[in-house]
Amino acid sequence: MILTWEYQDTLEQTIKRFLHFEGIPRNFVKAVKHNGGKILLNQEEVTVRATLNQGDVLTLIAPDEYGHETVTSSHIPIDVVYEDRDFLIVNKPSASVSIPSKQNPDSSMANRIKGYYVREEYKDQVIHIVTRLDRDTTGLMLIAKHRLAHAYMDRMIQSKGLTKIYYGLSHKVDWDKHGYIDAPIGRNPESIISRIVDPAGQAALTEYWLKEQVEEASLLRMQLHTGRTHQIRVHLAHKGGPLVGDDLYGGVKDSVISRQALHCGELQFVHPFTGEDIHIQQVIPEDMHTWLNIRKEEIEYGDI
Repeated sequence: MILTWEYQDTLEQTIKRFLHFEGIPRNFVKAVKHNGGKILLNQEEVTVRATLNQGDVLTLIAPDEYGHETVTSSHIPIDVVYEDRDFLIVNKPSASVSIPSKQNPDSSMANRIKGYYVREEYKDQVIHIVTRLDRDTTGLMLIAKHRLAHAYMDRMIQSKGLTKIYYGLSHKVDWDKHGYIDAPIGRNPESIISRIVDPAGQAALTEYWLKEQVEEASLLRMQLHTGRTHQIRVHLAHKGGPLVGDDLYGGVKDSVISRQALHCGELQFVHPFTGEDIHIQQVIPEDMHTWLNIRKEEIEYGDI
């Protein structure tokens, strides 16, 4: 990728200092310096020690990211919801892991995205996943298309500038219209997988809004204010309303929902390169939609 600035200040300044105040990470500058990139001042190659004067044009040419051989390309298609030079947002289906594992070495979302990059002949082919989802959670995943975009999003996450909104079906009908679940989460000493609410655990805060009620459950809209493992699943179970289909935490599976009914439906952030407010929405998937409609029909028609 190529970044360009026209220096407007009347005071002289080194490129190193200028880039620092522009928020360009040191690791990115090192990659430009040592991995085949270039630093150009008025089209002449220089180092970061060079001085900027008013009207100078500074250009950074980042080296291509060729990708890791351990992440193989998959031909399984992806559902692209949003894409620009810097970011890719995809709609993840259920039964798909975010990154490769021994059990899923070539069918993860990272493998599928790598295949997409190869088919599109993108020069940068490292998969920078910003927001992961559990295997059976559906919805929006954010991927940075190069190392600088990834670095900016990591900073944004740390400063709580990235908003993730989830939708879930809960086995409970008496939720308040709006509320918070503030309960620390720790490891379950009896399981290597599950988590529990534990006073000695890490702080965890989930905000929720009641969107819809049916006879057996509620549709909740939820925002994570912390990022603990299984946070929504643990918090809802703690409040007596585990996710439909989430048998790990007390939910019930049926012929329609065979996984935890959880969907990342919204992502919102300020684009670090353009300043644009990005707000992407994705409707709940077919299994959750069908499950809700069946219950609505049962309420509407009753014993008729």
